[in-house]
Amino acid sequence: MVKGMMKMDAIHPSSLHDGSTTSRIVWGMPVVLFWGYVAVALYMTGDGIEVAFLAKYVTSLGFSASQAGLLFTVYGATAAVASWLSGVLAEVYGPRRIMAIGTGWWALCHVAFLMLGIGHHNFNLMLFFYGLRGFAYPLFFYAFFFWIVQRTPSHRLASAIGWVWSMFTIGYGIIAAFLPSFTIPAIGFVPTLWLSLIWVLAGGLLACLAIRDIPGENHEKREIKVHTLRSQLVEISRGLTLIIENRDIAIALVTRVICNLSLFGFPAIMPLFYTSAEGGFTMPQWLRIYGVVFLVQPFTNVMWGVIGDRIGWLKQMRWAGFVGCGIATLLFYYLPYMAPGNMWIAIVGALLFAFTITSFVPMGAIFPVLAPHNKGAAVSVQNLGGGLANFIGPALATIFVSGYGTQGVVIVYAILYFFGAVLTCFIHLKQPQGMHAADIISEAKAEEMGEHVTT
Repeated sequence: MVKGMMKMDAIHPSSLHDGSTTSRIVWGMPVVLFWGYVAVALYMTGDGIEVAFLAKYVTSLGFSASQAGLLFTVYGATAAVASWLSGVLAEVYGPRRIMAIGTGWWALCHVAFLMLGIGHHNFNLMLFFYGLRGFAYPLFFYAFFFWIVQRTPSHRLASAIGWVWSMFTIGYGIIAAFLPSFTIPAIGFVPTLWLSLIWVLAGGLLACLAIRDIPGENHEKREIKVHTLRSQLVEISRGLTLIIENRDIAIALVTRVICNLSLFGFPAIMPLFYTSAEGGFTMPQWLRIYGVVFLVQPFTNVMWGVIGDRIGWLKQMRWAGFVGCGIATLLFYYLPYMAPGNMWIAIVGALLFAFTITSFVPMGAIFPVLAPHNKGAAVSVQNLGGGLANFIGPALATIFVSGYGTQGVVIVYAILYFFGAVLTCFIHLKQPQGMHAADIISEAKAEEMGEHVTT
């Protein structure tokens, strides 16, 4: 800790939300951050435009499927690190500044990726700059996430957090998935990649210039003083200790990684299969099939939240999540394999996948319940698991696609999902009665922020 910094008493999360720092809430959204929500949708549209076609384009340049998968693997690794640390950076340096850094970093790395990497067909430079770009979007998104927690009363956090994930899905999942299906036939792959830069810059500028924070709020005059980056990283490291000390948290971390393996791994391999002679689809058709996965998520996320509260979080994740998603992962490959070029059959597979992958919604509530006295650290572990899935999903594709093809990768994912179902039987969870998963998640997020400002 910096010399001369005064020690503080521990601050309860609720104290982060006093009358001087909270915003007026309309329809569950803090009004003062409205343009930030819009900015998230714009920024994440730009960040996600290439996800569903980059692997196909890279192989069309003469690189292998393993090299295409390696791009996503390195990107996932850097995004995992940034996701874990971005909340702390926002606390130390302020969310607006971190969002600006996330925008500038993204733009510089993307331009270098296109001009020096793709422009010269240099895979090493492509890998380097695309990997560096992975640090950017978590800085932008999770800094805004921190801003929401900072400006929203604790009892309204569930709605405010729900809004930001909706904006994420609209941008990254829906617009970014469908837009290239129209732009690629019209202007081509590379201009579409350049188009993503416009979306990101629009979102970044909107967030940095249009958000008018609460008048009179001054970071230097806050009652809660900002600690050094080093001291806050010490707080985050408690999550690693928790993994060792709490057996249930350790098992839950493994299941958290498994639950999104195919979601992050599919973009590395499925564009190659769907647009091959075996799959029988054009690139625009594949992009629309992939877009269906995200199009229904705003509905299924809410649906599974309600169902899980009623039938039990672990039961839902065991059967609808791990078993269901294991089957849906196989069908996402085998349905178009058995009926090449049939859009309706492929859409059925996409819908089944979307329906099951979203049943993991209660996962965010399980971690704080398993560690009620260390909720903030438990949320950090949950975030770490999500980041590791972003890395391991494409890594598995990179490892197995050369020797076993897309079919082999899909089977590996399915086996891991079924293994995840078994693991849930060893998690000892006493689900709180009468409490919704969304409320527990938002309360734990607030406590995580609260732990960041304790000594």
